[in-house]
Amino acid sequence: MKINKVLDILGINKLNEGAATGTKWLKAGGEKIDSYSPVDGKLIASVTASSGKTYDNVVKQAQAAFEEWRMWPAPKRGEVVRQIGEALRKNKEPLGRLVSYEMGKSLQEGLGEVQEMIDIADFAVGLSRQLYGLTMHSERPMHRMYEQWHPLGVVGIISAFNFPVAVWSWNSFVAWVCGDTCVWKSSEKTPLTAIACQNIIAEVFKANKVPEGVCGLVVGGREIGELMSADPRIPLVSATGSTRMGKAVGAAVGARLGRALLELGGNNAIIVSEHADLDIALRACLFGAVGTAGQRCTTTRRLIIHDKVYDAFKKKLVAAYKQLNIGDPLDEKNHVGPLIDKDAVNNYLHAISELKKQGAKVVVAGGVLDGKGYESGCYVKPCIYEVSNDMPIVQHETFAPLLYIMKYSKLEEAIRLQNDVPQGLSSAIMTLNMREAEQYLSHMGSDCGIANVNIGTSGAEIGGAFGGEKETGGGRESGSDSWKAYMRRQTNTINWGNTLPLAQGIKFTV
Repeated sequence: MKINKVLDILGINKLNEGAATGTKWLKAGGEKIDSYSPVDGKLIASVTASSGKTYDNVVKQAQAAFEEWRMWPAPKRGEVVRQIGEALRKNKEPLGRLVSYEMGKSLQEGLGEVQEMIDIADFAVGLSRQLYGLTMHSERPMHRMYEQWHPLGVVGIISAFNFPVAVWSWNSFVAWVCGDTCVWKSSEKTPLTAIACQNIIAEVFKANKVPEGVCGLVVGGREIGELMSADPRIPLVSATGSTRMGKAVGAAVGARLGRALLELGGNNAIIVSEHADLDIALRACLFGAVGTAGQRCTTTRRLIIHDKVYDAFKKKLVAAYKQLNIGDPLDEKNHVGPLIDKDAVNNYLHAISELKKQGAKVVVAGGVLDGKGYESGCYVKPCIYEVSNDMPIVQHETFAPLLYIMKYSKLEEAIRLQNDVPQGLSSAIMTLNMREAEQYLSHMGSDCGIANVNIGTSGAEIGGAFGGEKETGGGRESGSDSWKAYMRRQTNTINWGNTLPLAQGIKFTV
């Protein structure tokens, strides 16, 4: 399917408005954003970014819609999300291709991202009948005590370029069944995928007479994110991106005593034990390190390898890296696509320069590719360096295919090395030793939000809550009981007797 047909199916024009309240597109009023593909450097289409005034109008509409939407029964809201899942199934091929072309990830990953949206829709439909509270025993006779959950209001969603549509769906689909309305600030680096999603769901909303404003979209840069973070009308801001961005969002939201759900950077490690199946470990480490050209928050950035298998595993890695095909991600024979833009390339080159200054040893050399097929200037070579964990650049997350390797001799040392970074998102150990696996998963093991055994750091299932600790932000999205972040808890006590006993046996006579 050619890209022009994809754009036509998804309703993308040469110049698009970057603001909507649901089914209605607004005059965005901001500056023009040109979306160039990192695949070939060509202009795909342009978007008019949202101005502050337009943003204000979108939020007002979301507030008004909340008054009606929260009154819909949760299963009825879930039915709308079910239909969105069906609409995404019908549009999986074109939307997946657009994700791949605009962002630069492989076609398989682009299609996989849309599948994540479908999966979270299925999850949210079931959730719409399971928003449970607890019943507790009261210490006072003839009293009943329980808790219930109510929708928060308008949820602000700030998403990143690397998963331009999936992470939005993790938040919005769950928030909708909870009774919230949403305002989405998509990444200014991938605005077209956001507009495509808005077009897809608009048809479903229109058919179900969903209140205008349940799903708002504002395309824009940092200034829109700052408006959203400081906006007291938005009780919850869910932000995905860098730690630097997350600290700014968290500070602004915290200053007004709002809630921030932060899913930020990762500096993820795999421990390769002497008891590992090295062939399985190789597959996990390779995909984790080079998938999405190293631009996942769950990308494998560090390998901590037992000294007894270090040389053998390094040899396997080098051989595997030599077999990588780098090129057009829509061509299924290629393993590695481009970085998102020239700024990302410069960050990659800066990290390599710092590695050299800090004494790292080259195992597989990097560099920028040019010539036929690489005209965009965004294609780089995945590279490997032998490092020590305390090198400043190793403590930092570089969004590129840079893999750091180091040795260990005892598991306690490996766990210490893994945990000894500011971030705490995803982690893994490759071992067939049950005691090692259990120690790794215990309170003495990984300090990350995700800890795996015999699978890599990259990728997560919808059923589990996704997120991490420390500078990763502490937020949880998607599965498990993460729905509670989008609601407010209320404790209720009912006195059905004919007296008024006080708590803790207090006596108060009038």
